Amino acid sequence: MILRGDMMNDIIFAGKHVLTYNVSRHKHKNWELIYCTGDSGRFVFSDLELPYAEGDIVVIPPDIPHENVSSAGFTNIHLNIDNATLAFRQPTVVRDDVNQSLRHLFADAYYLFCGDPERRAALLSSYGNLIVRHISLSRASHPKNRVVEEIEQSIVQNYANPNYELDEVLASMPYCYDYLCRLFRQEVCTTPHKYLTNLRLQVAADMLLSGYAEGGIAEIAHMCGFRDPLYFSRLFKKRYEVSPSVYCRQKMQEQLAEADSDSQKITLSE
Repeated sequence: MILRGDMMNDIIFAGKHVLTYNVSRHKHKNWELIYCTGDSGRFVFSDLELPYAEGDIVVIPPDIPHENVSSAGFTNIHLNIDNATLAFRQPTVVRDDVNQSLRHLFADAYYLFCGDPERRAALLSSYGNLIVRHISLSRASHPKNRVVEEIEQSIVQNYANPNYELDEVLASMPYCYDYLCRLFRQEVCTTPHKYLTNLRLQVAADMLLSGYAEGGIAEIAHMCGFRDPLYFSRLFKKRYEVSPSVYCRQKMQEQLAEADSDSQKITLSE
């Protein structure tokens, strides 16, 4: 059983526009994130216009009326996200990086949303977290050192690959290895390797919280970039103080208890 609605950065809808010239004025109760996959256009708000082009992401906070127009037509992938942990108060345009990291995440989220319901429910929150984290990184109020940002983006883009070698990435840069680690720690408050491990564990925890345990702990470990499920379980227990299976069971029990409590409140109020 998968309970939704209280998760952070939960993707509740994903859609696509093929060649489109106008989306009439409307608004959403949740965040809308639009990735322009082709051509260009502009978003029209009550007191603002935001032009965009291919590779741009338009971030629109809840309850802001907007219209999307283009003389040449546009294509996009658009997501609606509940409880997004974004700091923007006004509509904003964010540019994707040279590797098109966000485009890949948006495309994956769209195909996941249109696919198997069980797999969709289990993974969409994890994709929402990654997309929001990546957008926040791209628009940090105090931009990070370019080298630090490059390392961080490499980690976010490749964390799920068990064959990803962070040391090779660091060694390929024209700087001393120790200097890179020291610089990263100064700006991110942890080492590159700990950042990678923490990201993998956080995504695994999100998957467990979403109820994705049917494939087994070994599958979750592999999908989060761990080659060895036993090593993953040891790291997970060290951080969360319980094993992955116990963590999943505890969270499901908590969610069921909350659902029962809400049901009782509704019955009493009636």
